[in-house]
Amino acid sequence: MSSFFIKKKVISAAPNKGDLKRKVGYSNADDGKGRSKKFNKRMDEEISSDSENESADPNRKQQENEDDEIEETPQEKKLRLAKLYLEQLREEEDKRAEQESFEADLIAGRLQEDVLEQKGKLQRLIANKLIAPDPAEVRLLRGHKLSVTCLVITPDEKYIFSASKDCSIIKWEVEGGKKVHKIAGGRKGTEARHVGHTAHILCMAISSDGKYLASGDMNKLIMIWDPVTCKHLYKLKGHRDAVSGLAFRRGTHTLYSASHDRSIKVWSVDENAYVETLFGHQDMITGLDCLSRERCVTAGGRDRTVRVWKVAEESQLVFHGHEGSIDCIQLINEEHMVTGGDDGSISVWTVNKKKPVSTVKQAHGSHGNTGLEQPYWVSSVAALHNSDIVASGSHNSAVQLWKCGQGFRGLEPLFSVPMIGFVNSLKFSNSGKFLVAGVGQEHRLGRWWRIKEARNGLYIIPLKRQPILGS
Repeated sequence: MSSFFIKKKVISAAPNKGDLKRKVGYSNADDGKGRSKKFNKRMDEEISSDSENESADPNRKQQENEDDEIEETPQEKKLRLAKLYLEQLREEEDKRAEQESFEADLIAGRLQEDVLEQKGKLQRLIANKLIAPDPAEVRLLRGHKLSVTCLVITPDEKYIFSASKDCSIIKWEVEGGKKVHKIAGGRKGTEARHVGHTAHILCMAISSDGKYLASGDMNKLIMIWDPVTCKHLYKLKGHRDAVSGLAFRRGTHTLYSASHDRSIKVWSVDENAYVETLFGHQDMITGLDCLSRERCVTAGGRDRTVRVWKVAEESQLVFHGHEGSIDCIQLINEEHMVTGGDDGSISVWTVNKKKPVSTVKQAHGSHGNTGLEQPYWVSSVAALHNSDIVASGSHNSAVQLWKCGQGFRGLEPLFSVPMIGFVNSLKFSNSGKFLVAGVGQEHRLGRWWRIKEARNGLYIIPLKRQPILGS
């Protein structure tokens, strides 16, 4: 019984080879030849498609790997975008902080300069950067028949107004040197019908906004003009002698005038009105200047005093120092000024001291026979506001530029510019790019000498600075 079951199992588990052959042969015989071909064809197709898949497989795998790398969950995407946004914010804030710091430094520097300027202690040190100009670069503008006595530069530095002993005023273009307009002078006795001056013009001033031009003459008159059109606006009468000095208070249309009648008058040009008169000088006033404070400074000629007039307080400060007549004066800043006189000296003053803080005697040398030498008169001075540069003129054939020491103590010569004739007026442009000299054959206040070789006109002197290293 047991052997029977064992045999049966063996037969079922291991069939004969012949049986297998018979089964296979039987199926082929039943299906027929056509079915066998179709089956083979399908098998070939399946094999060829498998081979194609195998050839494309590496690229697909690479793409799948890349997709796996790029593919991220929504939480990861949010995190990545948040990080990018924070990075952008940080960069923007850094840039803004840097810009604000830069602007704060600029504002702080500007505020500091404004405070120093108001206190009269601002001194920009630029004298060491100046280069002496080539004489060929100095331009001469000719148009006046007689000696130029005074000049002003417009605030935008595009035009210059000059006046002369021939009673005329000429408007010049700075860049081209062309004559833009001429206000002709009239003859003595034609005051009633002539629009303009009929006597030597001694002084001029222009308002800081360029709206008004004022001119004063030997005929006691002050005339107000429109600088743009050169039209006459009105006359200011009141002085009893020649008008020798004019200045507008900066930022206003208040005009200060000085005269040989020893008085200073205050005018409101907007209203064409007289305000008040200040007295104190013992001799004719030869020069006047003012800046933004409600005060002006004057040179008293042969009374040998410089005075600071505090208009609001109705008081004055008196300074002594020159040995002769003080002929010209100019403010460096609100607290310091420079003067020149016929004793040949140049002095720098501060309002806190009654004596000059520095004086250069015989600043332009001397002339005359041995033992009888006389110093060259200093006929004009100019200062570049809030800087350490001062210029002076005489009739020794040169304009001299000076460097003020630290704290305005001491004057050192920088360089001189050759110029034949009496330098009757000097003015720096606001930017300090050029200096203009008004030159004539005679002194502006008289006819003590006459230099025939001199040319009556304006000299424009370029002021170049040393280039910054690495620029």
